[in-house]
Amino acid sequence: MARLYDNDISRLYQISSLTLFLSEFWESYRTNGLLFPIIMTLYKGKYRIESTRLKNYDYAANGWYFVTICTGNHLCYFGDIVQGKMQLSALGQIAQQFWVEIPEHFNNTFIDAYVIMPNHVHGIVVIDHPVETRHGASLQSSQNHNDQSNQFSPLKKGSLSIIINAYKSSVTRWCRKNGYDYFAWQPRFYDHIIRDNDSLERIRDYIHNNPVKWEEDKDNISNLWM
Repeated sequence: MARLYDNDISRLYQISSLTLFLSEFWESYRTNGLLFPIIMTLYKGKYRIESTRLKNYDYAANGWYFVTICTGNHLCYFGDIVQGKMQLSALGQIAQQFWVEIPEHFNNTFIDAYVIMPNHVHGIVVIDHPVETRHGASLQSSQNHNDQSNQFSPLKKGSLSIIINAYKSSVTRWCRKNGYDYFAWQPRFYDHIIRDNDSLERIRDYIHNNPVKWEEDKDNISNLWM
């Protein structure tokens, strides 16, 4: 079983040069259009792309999170859709195995509905610590937050970013060790905080029906996110 932990996530916070920044910017814009406006800042003489995480939100807090993770250049590494059903490749099977194993590596973390698609992963991650402080794992009504804010808070142990980046790194390590050196993820991932039962059911339905809608969505990248 692959170990999910990996400390090599600093690249998400600071881009080492303007050239690399511009390539990241273009790929993000080409991929996501206006869904994720990117802000460039100069920090200690180096350019960086601000995170898409919600400003001041504690992503280690109890909650339900809808996550979308895309492959590099949206290449279909994970298999294909045949008659409305996902047929997993060897890589797709690993992506699925490691996804369902996330709770084995992170305490008080659970997996709800998910689907492995040819070039992306949709899933609901539940963080449910036994002692609730600022937030509860129960769904809460929306508080008019903008879930696509371009600010970030420091990473915390067991936070959503730690979990997702550990998952991505685990899949990537398996690929490097098994002859799939060409595999890559998009640098970032999309998240949405689920705040009520109606939203939860709508997202579950979206995940469940994703393979059926593949033909209409596969060439429209914006449809990867609700």
